[in-house]
Amino acid sequence: MIEITAAYADSLAPNSSAIKNGQALVQKKKFVSLNHSPEGDLLFGECSGSGKSNYLTSADFVIPDKPVFRCSCPSRQFPCKHSLGLLYAYLQGQTFTEAPIPEDIASKREKAEKREEKKQQEATAPSKPKKVNISALKKKLNAQLEGLDLLERLIQPLIRSGLGTIDSKTLKHMNSQIKELGNYYLPGAQYELRQLSVILTSDAEQELRYTLAVEQFTRLHAFIKRGRTHIQAKLDNEQFTPDPTSTIEEWLGHAWQLSDLAAHDLQSGATELIQLAFISYDDPARQEYVDTGYWLNYENKEIHRTIQYRPYRAARHLKEEDSFWEVVQVPALYHYPGDLNHRVRYEQFTSRDVTEQDFAMIASASQRSYADVLKTVKNQLKSPLADPEPVVLLHVHEMLLTDQGEYVITDESGQQLKLSDIGASPQGTLQYLPYVPQELLHNSELLVMFRYESATGTLAVQPLTLIHGGQQIRLLY
Repeated sequence: MIEITAAYADSLAPNSSAIKNGQALVQKKKFVSLNHSPEGDLLFGECSGSGKSNYLTSADFVIPDKPVFRCSCPSRQFPCKHSLGLLYAYLQGQTFTEAPIPEDIASKREKAEKREEKKQQEATAPSKPKKVNISALKKKLNAQLEGLDLLERLIQPLIRSGLGTIDSKTLKHMNSQIKELGNYYLPGAQYELRQLSVILTSDAEQELRYTLAVEQFTRLHAFIKRGRTHIQAKLDNEQFTPDPTSTIEEWLGHAWQLSDLAAHDLQSGATELIQLAFISYDDPARQEYVDTGYWLNYENKEIHRTIQYRPYRAARHLKEEDSFWEVVQVPALYHYPGDLNHRVRYEQFTSRDVTEQDFAMIASASQRSYADVLKTVKNQLKSPLADPEPVVLLHVHEMLLTDQGEYVITDESGQQLKLSDIGASPQGTLQYLPYVPQELLHNSELLVMFRYESATGTLAVQPLTLIHGGQQIRLLY
């Protein structure tokens, strides 16, 4: 029979509303019939709805880690609330009667098997080298160089004249140039320039606005310099394949496909992951919602990120990620080029409950020397194009509250780190520490985010999640 958990069912939902609506169908007893196949790998049934006829819905687990949902309702969400309702009814132990597989599902299964066979044949067949249109690539690279020149001509006068001279007219011109950069295949430049505009027009205090703006000018300058060097080297050497060791490709707008990552050996085998933090936020510069999870990879004991971008226009049609509390088991993991916490993706997964061994794994993966951690973090932050907010899992020998009301953590050698909220972060977490039981603040693990605060010349260390024994207390949500 099918083995699923509530967390796994929730993770399949496109958004929180679908979870709520699917559970409501079960509570209101909307399912007219509930069935399972003789093999136990298919759930199907009928659910009453707003139409004259009942909706025929199913959840097909013939491939356990890649379920297929089908429903006769007009919803554009996959899975819809009716298919999710089947899962919640199954989880609640409701009676499913054995019945033959419906003919239409059997037919769709057969077609799917044939597609999979063809896919496997194509995968094992000798691969033909992809045809590369060298002329088109050169044209694109030259256009990108022109776009970088345009960007430089825009920001240099702003730097020379000073932030205090930027007015509504200047911002209007800047916003027009953001659109113009779209003609030069530079989505990364568009984003960074729009980020500068967002900073300058925000409601933050002037000191913070100007500090963040200076940091953004630094990133733009570094992007122009490094991007120009990278593109020119490609043109000079006629090497047009993307560089799998550098993040500059993504800055210049390259969208990595999973097949590309696999071709460049940026793929590892089966492993397990456990999520230690999750945040979803609105990024007006990208004009997208961003769902970010921080995960511990059991294979290499590193902290990785999963990132999903949901453009404003398509957000309601895309699956919304959420916090995940179980251990994820993946057959293959794809790695993007990056620094600490580089981005990962997976296509298929199953999940299992967290055990004591998992918390032991988390403890064994934590960094115990703050001196070594600081060295690694500072080396990354030296690069303006690196992720400015690296996340590290630390072992906390002791957490203390000083006479000044500041929280300090120490490692086993006695070295201290002062905890503080990151100024540019949309959410602080220090305010929740007084509510954490004192016994959990010692000999524990703490997931923290670092950021260099240029206004004060200090390194901010913001707590995200506290792990102690068999408890995981997330301060960021």
